[in-house]
Amino acid sequence: MANFNADSANKLSMVSTLVDAAMAFARGRPKSGILLVGAAALSSRVPGLGTAVSLLLRLVRRFR
Repeated sequence: MANFNADSANKLSMVSTLVDAAMAFARGRPKSGILLVGAAALSSRVPGLGTAVSLLLRLVRRFR
């Protein structure tokens, strides 16, 4: 059985953010998609950044 450590969690967060970016592009939200791709790229240096940006975008959309 594989171990789940901080590196695995960071990679999972990056992949999740990229999936959110792909969904944003598919829904016609290019600004959100670009922001999410950038956050995914930076999350290799700042763990959790992609997830935080994804959650922030969801909150902004909900309260708009």
